[in-house]
Amino acid sequence: MVFGKQVRLNRITEKGRMLCIPMDHGVTIGPVKGLDKIFDTIEKVSLGGATAVLAHKGILRTMPKPLNVGIIMHVSASTSLGPSPNFKVRVSSVEEALRLGADAISVHVNIGCSDEPKMLKKLGMLADECDEWQVPFIAMMYPRGENIKNPNDPDVAAHVARIGAELGADIIKTPYTGSPDTFRKVVDGCPVPVVIAGGPKAESDLEVLKMVKEAMEAGAIGAAIGRNVFQHDNPFAITKALRAIIVEEYTVKEALEVLKDALAK
Repeated sequence: MVFGKQVRLNRITEKGRMLCIPMDHGVTIGPVKGLDKIFDTIEKVSLGGATAVLAHKGILRTMPKPLNVGIIMHVSASTSLGPSPNFKVRVSSVEEALRLGADAISVHVNIGCSDEPKMLKKLGMLADECDEWQVPFIAMMYPRGENIKNPNDPDVAAHVARIGAELGADIIKTPYTGSPDTFRKVVDGCPVPVVIAGGPKAESDLEVLKMVKEAMEAGAIGAAIGRNVFQHDNPFAITKALRAIIVEEYTVKEALEVLKDALAK
């Protein structure tokens, strides 16, 4: 028997792999490059082969046309202008996501900050609501706050990812720890699939592609990469290259060729 959650998971993945392009950053940091004309960027990454895009409800409500890509609605937020940027509050509902045609919802939780307990409560309750509506639930789990000395510590990273799984998430998004060996510990300790976050803007395309390939080798099912895609000079091309690694299992060298060909078009 096939349930709704399985159907919707198939809409945001391909061959069991995920290449999600998060574009929820407009709430946090404003209409920066790549998000200033967000609908154009969504179109480019969709054509590049992303399996899903992630955005807030206001963006989904104002889309000029239906999307041909999986849709994840983000339901938590904070801003860089406020007094507690690490405290992500709930800003929407599972029902609203379904009304807008989303296939899944996501929430961001920072572990190690003073507001962690409130975010943990939100995480657990949303997981229950998603189960009730059979909606896939992605938890963005970050070691971030005053109690985190080293966010790349594999023990800390594994603990943070495990929290999301234990409280009901279907997929965990979490930062890469820097090497396949250390990230394998994160994946092995998490009973649900893991995707890596894209992190801050990288200095080169090679750096991004290498990071994703290493994460896949460590057992991740993909990546959710924002700034290194939507702020790229050619979001279509870098998405195509990332897809080559994640979905088509290309080497980094082969993916660079895909990128080169796409940039030439």
